[in-house]
Amino acid sequence: MISPTANSIRVFLHLIAVAIWVGGQIVLAGIVPKLRTAAPEALTTVARAFARIAWPAMIVIVFTGAWGLSTEHVGDKNTDYMVTLMIKMLMVGAAIIATIIHSAGASKLAKALGGALGLLCSLAAAYGGVLLAHAS
Repeated sequence: MISPTANSIRVFLHLIAVAIWVGGQIVLAGIVPKLRTAAPEALTTVARAFARIAWPAMIVIVFTGAWGLSTEHVGDKNTDYMVTLMIKMLMVGAAIIATIIHSAGASKLAKALGGALGLLCSLAAAYGGVLLAHAS
């Protein structure tokens, strides 16, 4: 068996947390429209339950992402890598801000735009991570 390393544990935790954050948003995008008509009183309960799992996952994402970045010699990276990294960081920040707007928003517009932008930015950040992981 291949021996675990701190790096493999960090990547594992990062991927699990991303799966929770992004996967949960996708699941909710599928469930909420049906829930809104079948049991609208349950929406708040479901949202709060997801938030109790999603926000700690985001903390893990940020922590393990910073940990991973600290292991890289970014000064040795080319311009394409650095641009991709900056776009990824912007997408993570935008995903967090959009999700806060969605969570705190009182209007349907704030909830809809915050949720949609939060998911799109989360997906873009995840794809940016894939690109960075495969950069030479």
